[in-house]
Amino acid sequence: MIDQQAAGSRTPGTAERGETVPTVPPATKAADAVDVTALLERGRTLATPVLRAAIDRLAPPMDTVAAYHFGWIDAQGNPMAGDGGKAVRPALAVLSAEVTGAAPEIGVPGAVAVELVHNFSLLHDDLMDGDEQRRHRDTVWKVHGPAQAILVGDALFALANELLLELGTVEAGRATRRLTTATRALIDGQAQDISYEHRDRVSVEECLEMEGNKTGALLACASSIGAVLGGADDKTADTLEKYGYHLGLAFQAVDDLLGIWGDPESTGKQTWSDLRQRKKSLPVVAALAAGGSASAQLGEMLAADAVSSDFESFSEEEFAARAALIEKAGGREWTAEEARRQYSIALEALDAIDMPDRVRDQFAALADFVVVRKR
Repeated sequence: MIDQQAAGSRTPGTAERGETVPTVPPATKAADAVDVTALLERGRTLATPVLRAAIDRLAPPMDTVAAYHFGWIDAQGNPMAGDGGKAVRPALAVLSAEVTGAAPEIGVPGAVAVELVHNFSLLHDDLMDGDEQRRHRDTVWKVHGPAQAILVGDALFALANELLLELGTVEAGRATRRLTTATRALIDGQAQDISYEHRDRVSVEECLEMEGNKTGALLACASSIGAVLGGADDKTADTLEKYGYHLGLAFQAVDDLLGIWGDPESTGKQTWSDLRQRKKSLPVVAALAAGGSASAQLGEMLAADAVSSDFESFSEEEFAARAALIEKAGGREWTAEEARRQYSIALEALDAIDMPDRVRDQFAALADFVVVRKR
């Protein structure tokens, strides 16, 4: 378990909803000069044709349901450009192949496998959380029904392992083992997340463990899987996983901030999204653990919400009041600082690996992108 500072020991921030999340300066001037957009686009460009070919293997109507989820078609089956997400995981996977001196293309099967597992989790999570919108349009379960969301999610997970094992190499077997371990941790994290929604209190340590499983594990796998396919030894792969795990915790901390204060036009979700779902995210948990009058008032309010029959009809002002108490108790600033702290741990892990400076700078630039994003 990662050591944590006391939840209430930091000064609350005063940023407004939709403002950029507080960040740290880029690790190096070279990292600052990296074109992150091009780096993300490279991962997307290399992975997308293989991803599309994998989806084409699915039996109807799962193939079209999956194509809708990935934004390739609309609800009527018409082609569209769509928003495929940030593509951080594919970018990390193809970049990690270069740690070993291999071409980025070596990491493509790993990039696609990780992306399939990630989207398997999104399909199931949207259904379990009752989310009706993702990337500014209706979610799969809303359009095609819960059964299709479950089946397509299961199919994506099976495809991920199939793609790796088809390579038939020792490295592919090692990569598959890491992917399945990460997937099990991801599922553990989702189970923890759901169970926490029904508890009055969750500790900061429990929340970080859940988020390490739910987000950190798969980003850890993405950060190492290309290197494994390129022949990296376990020590190198483990260290890259450490970078990815802590990057994942930083990523999730930012996501938790956006889940409450994010601009709906950027996030594609409702205002106060996580508060509407009673999520015990880091800002909420840190605020409840902080002590003081705002923390106590928030605790009483959330306990009443848990048994309220009117919760679903709460007004914007009522959710805004809860967000204000979280901020007053210090939960917003604590979470922003935690994102910065996890970012620093991720970058420090890179120092233990011998890799080209260009590759190191690109890893650092991707970390910078994670802690300043708005969606």
